Order: sequence, then C-alpha cells, then structure tokens
Amino acid sequence: MSQQPDATGAHFAATEQALPGTYGAHMRREAVAGHMTRTGSFPAVGQRAAEPEPPVRDRLLRDLLGERRLALGRTVSDRFWGVLGALVVTAIAAGARLWELGRPGKLVFDETYYVKEGWSLASLGFEAAWPDKPNPAFEAGDVSSYKTDEAEYVVHPPVGKWMIAIGMRLMGGAQDPMHWRIASAVIGILAVLLMVRIARRMFSSTMLGLVAGLLLAVDGEAIVHSRTGLLDQFLMFWVLVAFGCLVLDREWARRRLADRVAQIVDAGGAIGKYGPRLGFRGWRFAAAVSLGLACGVKWSGLYFVAAFCVLTVVWDMTARRTAGVERWWEDALVVDAVPAALIMLPTVLAVYIASWSAWFAHPKSYLRNWAEVNGVAPPTWWPDWSWAQGAWEAGRSLWEYHHMMWDFHTGLDSDHNYASHPLGWIVQWRPTSFYWDKYAPGQGPCPADAVGDCATAVTSLGNPLLWWLGAVAIPIVLVLAIRFRDWRGAAALTGIAAGWLPWFQYSWPLADRTIFTFYTIVFTPFVILTLVYLLAMGIERTSRRSGDRRIVCWLAAVVVVLIVGVSVLYYPIWTAMPVPYDYWQRLMVLPSWI
Repeated sequence: MSQQPDATGAHFAATEQALPGTYGAHMRREAVAGHMTRTGSFPAVGQRAAEPEPPVRDRLLRDLLGERRLALGRTVSDRFWGVLGALVVTAIAAGARLWELGRPGKLVFDETYYVKEGWSLASLGFEAAWPDKPNPAFEAGDVSSYKTDEAEYVVHPPVGKWMIAIGMRLMGGAQDPMHWRIASAVIGILAVLLMVRIARRMFSSTMLGLVAGLLLAVDGEAIVHSRTGLLDQFLMFWVLVAFGCLVLDREWARRRLADRVAQIVDAGGAIGKYGPRLGFRGWRFAAAVSLGLACGVKWSGLYFVAAFCVLTVVWDMTARRTAGVERWWEDALVVDAVPAALIMLPTVLAVYIASWSAWFAHPKSYLRNWAEVNGVAPPTWWPDWSWAQGAWEAGRSLWEYHHMMWDFHTGLDSDHNYASHPLGWIVQWRPTSFYWDKYAPGQGPCPADAVGDCATAVTSLGNPLLWWLGAVAIPIVLVLAIRFRDWRGAAALTGIAAGWLPWFQYSWPLADRTIFTFYTIVFTPFVILTLVYLLAMGIERTSRRSGDRRIVCWLAAVVVVLIVGVSVLYYPIWTAMPVPYDYWQRLMVLPSWI
C-alpha cells in the first residue's frame, strides 16, 4: 500500500506529459477516475462503478465536434427527414420562384445590361454594343440587333453573365422573358437546398436546417433576385457554396486531427508543442474555387475572400488548442494559415483570370488589343518568344481594362431615386424598386371588372418581419458568440460583416457613391443564420422535456408562421402580380418604401 501513491503519481505524470494543454487537463481528470476504479480505491460502498474510458479518438471528437454533431443522422427518422424535409422546402422555393417567371414581360432594372450582355456573350464570345433604345425590340423578340463588330464597355466580370447566357441557351434562346431569368431561378432554388444542409450541419439539427431553408425560401430579397436576371444572385450563390465548403472543411479537419492525435497518444507518444499536419484539404480548395467564381461575378466577392480566410484559420487555432497543442496559435499559423494562403489565394486568382478566357480568346473583346494599339511594349527582361509577347500584351490590356473598371466603381456618384445608405440596409429602410406600373380597369393585366386601378411591382424588399428580427438578433448574437465562444454565431456574423460593412466606406460621410439596398442579397443567408442561431441556443440551453423548452419551440413556431404569412402578403409585389392599387399602398408600411 505504501507504493500506491507513487504509482498513481507516475501514471498521472505520464498522462500529463503525453497530453498537455486544455485537452490534456481534461484527459488527466478522466485518468484519475479510471485509475482509481482499476486500483480499487473507488467506488465506495453503495456507489456505481465508473464506466470504462472511451478511446482517445472518441473523446477528441466529442470535444472538437460536440456530442450533438456526432449524434446527427444516427437514427433512421433523422436521416429520413433530413432528405424528405429538404426536398419539401426546396419544392416550396421552386414554386415561389418558377411560377409565372416570365412576368413582367419586360427587362426590369439592370436586366437591361446583364441579359443583353449575356446573350451577346453567348452569341459572339464577347459583350457586343447595342443600338440606341434596343429594349422594345429585344422584348418583342428581336434579340440579334447587337453590333457584331463593336464591343461594349462593361464594368463587371463575366461569370454572372455567362450563367445568365447558359440559362438562355439551354432554354432555346432569349425570346422569352422566362429564359432571361431561368438561371437566377435555378440558382435560387439550389441556394435554399444548400441552406438546409449547411444549417443542419452547423446547428447539428435537422429541424433547424429546415427552418433556415424555409426562411430563405420565403424571403423577399431571395425571391426577387431569383426572378430577375441580375448578377447579385450569383454572387450570393458562390459565396454560400464557399461557406458550405469551409463548414465541411472544418469538420473534416477536426476529424483528421482527432485521428492523428489519437494515433500519437495510443502509441505512447506526446503531442508536444506542435501538433500533426493534416495534409491536403480538398474542401478548402473547393471553397477557394467558389470564391474565385464569386469574384468573377462581382469584385465585392473579395471581401468574402478576406473574411473567410480569417475565419477558417481561427477555426484551426481553436481546434489545435482543444486538442492539447501547447503552442496552438503558432502551430495553426505555420501549419494551417500559411498553406491555406499559399493554396487559397493563388486558386482564387487563377479561377478569376480563367473566367476571362473568352475575353482573351476573342480579338474583338473590349480593349483586348489595347497594349498593341498603344505601343506598350513589355519590359526588356521579358522573354522574346512570340507566345510570351502575346501573353504580356493580353495581360497588360486586361490590367488597363481593370483600371478603367476601378475608376468607374470608385467614381460612381450619379443621383438615383433608390440609392440608399448601408446603415438602413439591415432594416430594409429604402428598398429598390425594380419595376412598377399602374393600370386602369381593363388595361394591361388589370381585370375589366376591377373596382379601381391596379398596380404591378417588383420591389427588392426583404420580408420585413424577418429583417427587423434579424436587426435585433445581430447584437444579441454578437454577445452570445463572445460569451460562449461559439463558432456558429461568429460564422454567421462574419458573413454579414463581409457583405455589409465594406459598403460604409462608399457612403456619406466617407464618400458619396451610388449604392443600393438590393446588395443585401449576398448576406441574406447569414442574417437568417443569426436568427436560427438564437433558436438553437434557446433549445440547447433548456432541458429536453421542460416547460422552458416548450416555450422556446412554440415561440419559434409562431415566429416562423408569422414570417411565412408576411411573405404571402408581400409575394404579389415581389413578382409583378396585378393587385388593387389600394392593396399595394397598404403594403408600403414606411414612406421610404415608395
């Protein structure tokens, strides 16, 4: 008996050496209980024997991913509803987006640019110039009045226009307004399906994933952008794809870390100051490809490149800290952050440049031969090979083109009735009217037996209740995410910050650039994730069969039903349905909405 304390101390010392740091301390506590059970010191008379220790890998997975995530999808019922529920919510989204997609039968708002540019891009390989006032002819079916030998100066990269063009090509042409918008509709439907799956994995709950998808399915910003041929819908989609890839990468990396740390510990080794390498991370690479495509739609995708790169490195830091790595911050920077930068940033750049391949290939593209025409020669150290000379001239011409695009975007300050300050975006203070018209009874779509005039509108207005609740939720989620160090709340807020905060530099008092509320479509999914995060916290912080849990669930159900009900009321003014003029006026709750 006199040797027992020494043996116990040696056992604990070995455990501490093998597992330093946060996770090591946790393991040491469990080692105490396990050792006492084996030696007979515990349990006392009348107490239940301690359960055997789970394997190191299982304990690591529990700490790195959480018990809720490990339990997700274990039951047949959960897997069934995970599939069927996602299909039902996606079907709701499809109905809201595809029903009478060709209404109105006119080019609305910036469709006048992107639809025609996309069609000429698909027809000629470059964005062609159009004659003066081409819209009436285009809307009537004359879609080939572009100038075949003259390129148009465009101010956005080509990915979004290519996606619009592919939709028109697959539908058989540009003569039908539905064809102009089918790509946006399909992308909007897929975004809802992605939202279900991403939220399900984030919150380890099939029910919460379905709620998140349903809210995106019925939101006004999402519906309007799914029914118009604008670029911001495609920007939102590729950002959401990138975010989903990073969520998958987070889980993959933590599972790989658990595997490799467990191998070291089971072999009797020590983690030491630095942890194991994780190898090539395919989901992170896929996220970089998606971010490159996002930048190929609009340059504002760059803000998400910066935000998501920081986010994924922070996730790596917390994983290594939890796994017991002593110098976790340094390890994450050297082992994770540097490789991430060396892979993600060049990949984003390469994908972006590749998106201009048609511009490189076609000699009539805008400014394609600028370097040659202006006699801008390559530097003396540049190789004298013919292909190298051609590559330099093309690259220099593209650089000049980008310089012109930059000047346009930074100098855009023309007056517009629906320009808005980003401070009001989160409450949809000044929504953008894409289309509006008024008809007397018997005129246009207004029935002859109508009591009064009819109005038709396409207003890029988010579901008011959803967005107002989102505005309240943001500061609450910020506090909770910091208080509980919860990666889910931080992730949702990161998406909002990347899509919203950068625009303040372009608005008064810092600048006076013309910007619009409809830019919020890119971070609409993240506003929804903040609301779902609050619901998740309410569920997780209450007992399963307690009265508090029932209150949380009933309150959430009431809020979701109310949001859906508001969407039903506002659906006509998101989709150009003819409604009584008085009805339209009653929906304009704030004077700034008119």
